[in-house]
Amino acid sequence: MRYDNYIFDLYGTLVDIHTDEQHSEVWERLAVFYGYYGAKYKAEELKKSYFEIINRQEGVLKGDNHEMFPELQIEDVFLELFTQKGVNVQKELAVCAGQFFRILSTEYIRLYDGAVELLQFLKEQGKKVYLLSNAQRIFTEYEMRLLGIYDMFDKVYISSDYRCKKPDIDFYNALLNEENLDRNKTIMIGNDHRCDIEGAANAGLDSFYIHSNISPEVKDFSIIKSTYLLKEMDLKKVRDI
Repeated sequence: MRYDNYIFDLYGTLVDIHTDEQHSEVWERLAVFYGYYGAKYKAEELKKSYFEIINRQEGVLKGDNHEMFPELQIEDVFLELFTQKGVNVQKELAVCAGQFFRILSTEYIRLYDGAVELLQFLKEQGKKVYLLSNAQRIFTEYEMRLLGIYDMFDKVYISSDYRCKKPDIDFYNALLNEENLDRNKTIMIGNDHRCDIEGAANAGLDSFYIHSNISPEVKDFSIIKSTYLLKEMDLKKVRDI
């Protein structure tokens, strides 16, 4: 096999997920959760405050951070929703609020067919397997453990831990430098032609693009400059290639 190190994206590459953060029932139930602890919101007020905090925090990060694509930590948003109502809580409760929100807003989460077999195959061949995901630790680690794949990776890199995200080269370099990987023997596998494929190219890596059901729209596949390319999700073909 040509490569020693395999870096995977998660959502849309190994995991199929659909969330709906706009559904009114999500905010109605989350408002009840906050009310339990004295932070009383109407559902629409809570929803509005949530997105306002995200927009403000992202704006601050873009202004103060040297990374091109900064990443917030979502638990800080859920913590501020308490403090806006004058309620002081430990960060652990903000994490629980965030995870409850994630559960409420997730319509389904499941592995793509062949995901486990692909990871097992690479490990059996003595390859190093890493995750590089634009995601939130308080969601993603727990979802990976639920699906039984967290421990299949040599190391998991999640953007919220590094305060930057793909396609920022700093996020790629964090993995490559910390793991001391040879770029010529490393490949990035993902479903987003900008974050995964362009990001990998800028980091000096080969790439494997998989167009899945939750990939960003692509009108012309010829613009995707990937070492390997599949126009539909088929992890068995990825393993065979």
